[in-house]
Amino acid sequence: MYGVSVLTLVNTNMILPPIGPIGLDYIAATARNVGIDTDILDLCLSDNPARTLRNYFDNHSPQLVGLTFRNVDDCFWPSAQWFVPDLADTVKTIRTMTDAPIVIGGVGFSIFAEQIVKYTAADFGIHGDGDQAIVSLYNQLEGKKHFGQVPGLIWRKGEKLLCNKPAWPSQLSLPTSRDVIDNFSYFKRGGQCGLETKRGCNRPCLYCADPLAKGPTIRLRGPSEVADEAVALLAKGIDVLHFCDSEFNIPQSHALAVCEEFIRRSLGKRLCWYTYMAVVTFDAALAEAMRKAGCVGINFTGDSASAAMLKTYRQPHLKEDLASAVRLCRDNGIKVMIDLLLGGPGETPETVAETIAFIKQIDPDCAGAPLGVRIYPGTEMAQIVATEGPLETNQNLKRKYTGPVDFFKPTFYISASLGDEPAKLVCDLIAADKRFFEPMLENPPQTAGSSIPTDHNYNDNAQLTEAIKAGARGAYWDILHKLRVS
Repeated sequence: MYGVSVLTLVNTNMILPPIGPIGLDYIAATARNVGIDTDILDLCLSDNPARTLRNYFDNHSPQLVGLTFRNVDDCFWPSAQWFVPDLADTVKTIRTMTDAPIVIGGVGFSIFAEQIVKYTAADFGIHGDGDQAIVSLYNQLEGKKHFGQVPGLIWRKGEKLLCNKPAWPSQLSLPTSRDVIDNFSYFKRGGQCGLETKRGCNRPCLYCADPLAKGPTIRLRGPSEVADEAVALLAKGIDVLHFCDSEFNIPQSHALAVCEEFIRRSLGKRLCWYTYMAVVTFDAALAEAMRKAGCVGINFTGDSASAAMLKTYRQPHLKEDLASAVRLCRDNGIKVMIDLLLGGPGETPETVAETIAFIKQIDPDCAGAPLGVRIYPGTEMAQIVATEGPLETNQNLKRKYTGPVDFFKPTFYISASLGDEPAKLVCDLIAADKRFFEPMLENPPQTAGSSIPTDHNYNDNAQLTEAIKAGARGAYWDILHKLRVS
């Protein structure tokens, strides 16, 4: 006897430590709020994903199956793990279990929406916000099948693949209940839970795919709605959050308003949270408000301390602003990480040395120093690469796959000016300073026994997973830093 569920949503992301699929939480709640019976299959929390799928579809006959896809790859060189083939395998497996149409969405999906639909042979894809789009798709499947009316839908008309314009609604309101996915299990196994205060990014950074995935305009949630969601998570025993915004302080007025609402409700006394931030604008008033509202750690998009490289990356801050950001965090008892981006166009040993030396001087708690810029189609980074001549002979490009250069697959830019061993160059400049997460070596030396990794690739990080299992909580960079200095 089949169950009556009509919409089945599947979390396909199985990176460890596990990261709660908040998009799926929002989408499922939106669907349920308009009367669509919705089930969740969370493969990340399953001990046997294949058996979970089989048992479910043996007893249910949904009308639509939605898959969320968060990460195309791990964005780290030289690991360069590509997750799209695994997604294709999941689609193929589900095909053998149900005749229901399959739609894929998610942040990672939206960067390569059309290509992923083709690669996986899914029936549909949703580029951009999926909350209302999946409701619209469900209604069209039940009704007149006017798929051209579904925002962001990738769909087939005969042999042709059509791509509707994504919807980036200016007024963003999301369900606050957070009761669809098992958030407490993610908290226990992942050390934190995510929350969005806004969507979209209007910054012109050279390399970033966020405007492609989340929209090129900023769409703000009401501060009271954000606080309501934090209260709902607190009621479930979750008191460590991570704000998933591209940059929490863009715009600063909204960041202040969210903090003021948290302070008004005394939430800063009951929970703590981490966030990503731009280096500017960040001042004493915002730093003080964030700490009172419960912020305990900030990861700044620093990129470099070289004026030339900051200009190349289209960053509006100067190295003096980096120093100011660290100082404000110190003054307010907020832990601080500077995320660097080494190896971009024009990077030289001298610019790397300048950056490393300056970061040591301003003394953040830690700094990420990965090597290589992941190249995404549709960014200015891809345009620069196109001007450098034939891709296959470009000495700045690094990849682990064979055949023609394809930015759909993990492809990285590391300036050839850094020599034959750029990672060693960076590591030598860092000189084992434990404040730095070093780049991964392409051919690391073999050492006996296990040790704490010196990079900060979170994917399948056994030490990080074990630390969380033992009770560690917080942003992964903070947990890893504690492991290194303990």
